Parts: sequence; C-alpha cells; structure tokens
Amino acid sequence: MNILVKARNTKQLSQKLSSFTFQRLHSCAAIDEVSNSIVIHPTAVVHPNASLGHGVSIGPFCTVGSSAKLGNACKLYPGSHIFGNTQLGDYCTLMTGAVVGDELPGKTVIGSNNVIGHHAVVGVRCQDLKYKIGDECFLYVGDNNDIREYSSIHRSSKPDDKTVIGDKNLIMGLCHVAHDCKIGSNNILANNTMLAGHVVLEDYIHTAGAVVVHQHCHLGSYCFVGGGSVISQDVPKFTLVSGERAELRGLNLEGLRRHGFSDTEVNTFLIFKSCKPCVSDICVSHNQVIVSRAAIVMFLGKVNKYNPFVLSIQNYYFM
Repeated sequence: MNILVKARNTKQLSQKLSSFTFQRLHSCAAIDEVSNSIVIHPTAVVHPNASLGHGVSIGPFCTVGSSAKLGNACKLYPGSHIFGNTQLGDYCTLMTGAVVGDELPGKTVIGSNNVIGHHAVVGVRCQDLKYKIGDECFLYVGDNNDIREYSSIHRSSKPDDKTVIGDKNLIMGLCHVAHDCKIGSNNILANNTMLAGHVVLEDYIHTAGAVVVHQHCHLGSYCFVGGGSVISQDVPKFTLVSGERAELRGLNLEGLRRHGFSDTEVNTFLIFKSCKPCVSDICVSHNQVIVSRAAIVMFLGKVNKYNPFVLSIQNYYFM
C-alpha cells in the first residue's frame, strides 16, 4: 500500500499540496488498467480499519470511517466523506463535498460505477419523527447511477423497511428522495424533484423540474410528469400528467416512442382515449371521488381487458 506520509510542518504541507496531481483521480476504463497502489493525500483522515480496494484514490481533506468498505478504483475528490457502515462498489466517485453514510445502526450500500455529485448527501438519517434513535435503517443503491449536486437521499425510517434505488437513474441537482422510497431503474428526475416518504417509482419515468410527490404515491413505468406539478395521487403507467394539482393529460406518446414502442403498440394504448373521462374521475378529481376502483376496472375490462393499460391500472390505489 502506497500511503503518502503526513507532512510535519506547514512548508512541507504546502509542498505536498502543490505537488499533488488530480490525474490520479481520473477515471479508468477497465479494472485491468487500475494500479494496485492506493493513493491517500496527506491531509485525508482514513481510519486504519477501513477496507480499501485496489487503485483507490482519496483526495485532500477527505474522511473515511472505520466501517467503510471501498471497492476497486473508487475516487474521493477533495472534501468528500464516508461515515458509518457504508459500502461502495467498484469505480464509484464522490465529488467535492459529497457525504455518504451515517454513524447509525444499519448500513448504506452503494453499487458499482455510481457518481455522487458535489455536496450531495446520501444515506443519512431520515427526516421522520417516527424514527427512533438506535433503530437500524438502510439504503441500497444499484449500479451506474448519476446523483448530482446537492441531492439528498435518506435511509429508511424503520428496521423492517429500506430505501431502494435501482440502476441507471439520473437524479439531477437539488433532488430529494425521502425515507423508504422505492425507485426502479432508468428514471430521470429533473432538478428539484422532491419525493416524500414511501413513494414508489417504477422504471423509465421522467419528471420535469420542481415536481413534488406526496408520500405513499405510486408512479407507473413510462409516465411523464410536467414541470412544477404536485402529485397527490397515483399515476398509472404510460400516462402524462401535469398541473399544480396534477391532472391527467393523456398518454405519454412521445416518451413511449422514444423508448422503442412501435406505432402498433402505441395505437393499442390509444384505447385509453375512450375511457379518459372515467379514469379522470378516479385519478385527478379535485372533488370527492365518486367512482370506485372496481367500477373503473369493470369499465375498462369491457373495452379490452387484455390492454396493457387496463392490466396496469388495477395495481394503483386511487381512493
């Protein structure tokens, strides 16, 4: 292990800082290109019990706790920190100011090839008064996620639950993912998207900027949420919603085509148009809901019970 020795005085420290090269923190294309040596800047504080993989680079003023486990070729840019029982997979990058993990029971698990952006906070205690200090709490993040600057992602609020994020998600700046959320894969959350506790996002969902999602809401795959929308009820698959209190606007036709749905498949979904008024009563009414879920399922079943939209709508809670 190649560890840079801490400088003994200010002059030596200045020389060390000026000679430090960030080329060692640059990405590597493949594992066989990774040097087995570990580079730790003299101003970094790394606990001797921390587990570091091959080719790990830790920049100035970083902190790595005693229970941290870093995979091969992880890179910590200046001023980033890892606390508590936290695991990072191979090729993870923490940008300046990023904080991952917390000194709490439970753990934070980050998969491979994830980027944690500048001053993002991932895997810390939730903002839920039901959480009891001393309880285990968990966060699991998959692979190939890009979590951008100033985002916050919290652990679960209770030991028998967990916050989960899948693979290949783009979570843009200033987004918030609260306790116990379940996010699938290939989603895009634009800047200032805020998810309250227990929200479920399936796959290939796109939210525009400044979207707010109420706790326990469920957003289906391939839906699109317009900018500035407030989601207070479930959003079925394939749909487009928008508005200060989001209303159903139709199918996410452009999104479906961009994700490879054929014209035939899209035309099949257009059966939705014939039942839009009934669905609207369930999904977006500002007044008291007057049509039951059983009624909507029965209505849709008469139209075409094998339609993907019909099949999916039974899985959402609208009351």
